[in-house]
Amino acid sequence: MLSGGAFSEATVEEAQARDLTGQRVRWGGSIVATDPGKDETCFELVGRPLDREARPRQTDQSDGRFLACAGGFFDPAVYAEGREISVVGTLQATTVRKIGEYEYRYPHVLAENVYLWPKREPLPAYYYNGPWAGPPWYSIWGPWPYW
Repeated sequence: MLSGGAFSEATVEEAQARDLTGQRVRWGGSIVATDPGKDETCFELVGRPLDREARPRQTDQSDGRFLACAGGFFDPAVYAEGREISVVGTLQATTVRKIGEYEYRYPHVLAENVYLWPKREPLPAYYYNGPWAGPPWYSIWGPWPYW
């Protein structure tokens, strides 16, 4: 999947601040936009820290935005806004685009691999989170009272 090889420890913020062209990175995040072109598809992503499986973590912490472009067609209906992807690729020169009226420097990744993560399922209303979690009449020993 996305585990093989050596990756730079560079972050999106570092790639915005200085030229890191040619470094191989493994980044991920949530899709803001998917733009299929003639020969490649580019994703605009809000970068997120990765967990040990290289999946973007569910957090409000952002590493900043970046672009990832991969050869071929990726359907925008599948690679839709809000979906999570992880990419492995080589950093290119930064690209300047506008977010509203703000000019933003996007690190640009030429992606070798793009992995679309399955949608996260919501937790049930009474998600078990310890011996005293859930309805007050139930514990890890069974229904309460248990005498």
